Amino acid sequence: MKNKIIYLVIAAITSLSGYSQTKVKESRGNKNYDQYAYVDAIKTYERLYEKGYKSPDMLLKIGNSYYFNADLEKASKWYDELYTTNPEQEAEFYYRFSQSLRATKNYSKADEMMNKFNAKSGNDARAQLFDKNRNYLAEIKKNSGRYKIENAGINSKYSDYGPSFMDKKVVFSSARDTGNFSKRIHTWTGEYFTNLYSADLAEDGSLGEVQKFGNKLNSKYHEATPVFSKDGKTVYFTRNNYLDKRGYDASKVTLLKIYKATVDEKGKWINVTPLPFNGDSYQTAHPALSPDGKTMYFASDMPGTFGKSDIYKVTINEDGSFGTPVNLGKTINTEGRETYPFVNNKNELFFSSDAHPGLGGLDIFATQIPEDGIFKKIVNIGEEANSSKDDFAYIINSETKRGFLSSNRDGGDGNDDIYKFLETRELFIEQAIFGIVTDAASKEVLPNTKITLLDEKFNKIAETTTDEKGYYEFLKLEPGTKYYLRTEKTEYDTKEVPVITGKEEGKTEVNIEIEKTVKPVQVGDDLAKAFGIKLIYFDLDKSNIRPDAEIELAKILDVMEQYPSMKIDVRSHTDCRQTAKYNMALSDRRAKSTMAWLVSKGIDKSRLTGKGYGESRLVNDCGCEPTNVTNCTEEQHQANRRSEFIITAL
Repeated sequence: MKNKIIYLVIAAITSLSGYSQTKVKESRGNKNYDQYAYVDAIKTYERLYEKGYKSPDMLLKIGNSYYFNADLEKASKWYDELYTTNPEQEAEFYYRFSQSLRATKNYSKADEMMNKFNAKSGNDARAQLFDKNRNYLAEIKKNSGRYKIENAGINSKYSDYGPSFMDKKVVFSSARDTGNFSKRIHTWTGEYFTNLYSADLAEDGSLGEVQKFGNKLNSKYHEATPVFSKDGKTVYFTRNNYLDKRGYDASKVTLLKIYKATVDEKGKWINVTPLPFNGDSYQTAHPALSPDGKTMYFASDMPGTFGKSDIYKVTINEDGSFGTPVNLGKTINTEGRETYPFVNNKNELFFSSDAHPGLGGLDIFATQIPEDGIFKKIVNIGEEANSSKDDFAYIINSETKRGFLSSNRDGGDGNDDIYKFLETRELFIEQAIFGIVTDAASKEVLPNTKITLLDEKFNKIAETTTDEKGYYEFLKLEPGTKYYLRTEKTEYDTKEVPVITGKEEGKTEVNIEIEKTVKPVQVGDDLAKAFGIKLIYFDLDKSNIRPDAEIELAKILDVMEQYPSMKIDVRSHTDCRQTAKYNMALSDRRAKSTMAWLVSKGIDKSRLTGKGYGESRLVNDCGCEPTNVTNCTEEQHQANRRSEFIITAL
């Protein structure tokens, strides 16, 4: 792109949303309210630990419980116990352990855990560099093939660039000179100074004969990149610092400014005036308007710019005056050059940059303009729109999907050329996550439940509460992206659920069941369900209690110790494989072995009854008899092999 005096650009660095911890309040409950007993699972687990019973799952649950309650010192204790015995954990664990260790000022070990977190999550410096290069190439490839692009048919052997829509015309900048008298040549480029030209726009995107546009707008210096108000009565455009006389900076260089003009009743452009935020010591250029016409975007190297040029926005007031320009921030702007902004009717911002990773030179990038003003993801719009050369000044009609861009890519007519295109596939597609939160035991919907949306690094993105029907949703999410849903409600365990959104436009349903922290039980309830105990494991054809079964039975033991008047009926069941007689005898031995273990730990045998039921009470009727041939899955058989601890008295 040889027209150096028009060459302004801006760039940015991704910002991260803050992560916050919300303390979960735990309801203790009334132990004997309405003949219910309340079982606090975490306290039970801690008592089991003191008695010598422990498992990795139990340690993690206790650690997470304290972590969610912001008691990081206690969380560190339990995480450390888990890590000592089982150092291989999910990435999430190392992050939380590190945060907990910092609370104890154990910084060296905290850093060690963060290194493990980075290694597992792909976030250390080496992985970051590798992933950054690889992901950008993959993203460019993913976004490529979305345009049918060809020469616009209006190019000259000089520079033609910076198109803009004006009703059924396209107005653009060109270094061609159609005048009959003296022709002013710019010494930097060896070309004529640029002026504004127009061509009629057909429905198929083709352009008609080129004509000079707006004689009063064109001066003896550069004019470029106009943008028009919706009613066509106002134009903003770029020009060298020249009105009645030429202006200079301290080095005697004539810089760029943005000017405004209006049209009179005869269709003539009048009242050419510079905008109030221009300056003689810095450049402003390439204006663009928001869909409602209330905001102008432009490129500048004014004070406060991060790089060689940045993209700014400024409010246009109802009376035509302007607010104070605001830098779009480091997500957009970098230490390089960002320039040529354009905003379509979907409130998507397009711009060019030589600093965001691309294919070479200036590449065209896009982002969605957020309601909160905090820009997030920047995407390269891919080949064929981008090339290894300069690609810039992108515009598109969001309804027809037709548009234009400028490029000095190989194969053009001049230094810069205008290309027309048809967009065949949307760049930004959105996903949503929605669902219903219910009580795990009663299946009742849970209104007023807090749901926090986290990214894959556990940074908070958004927060909501379920409505009266237990419904929640998060909108405008990235497709094919991993998130976490953290569910919090008083008297319930905090739960985190990972979810990966779909790769196409649409919604991802995630229904969440949460369990009460303090679980009510009454006569007739199965105490095993309070702890998720499906069965007490025995070795094949044996009835002795295995070590892993002891941990499960210890939970029952702890509850019975807390409630001395509680009585339990132990019921053991088998699947239907083997004969009914064999299964009955085996289940009976196992029920008696289970009761004997509880008695050996101090439970009075008068508090226990029990027997085996063999295959007589199948929850899945697999129809094994008399051949023992069945079509049941292993999961269905396992559901039949269960242990029950029915409360017969409180």
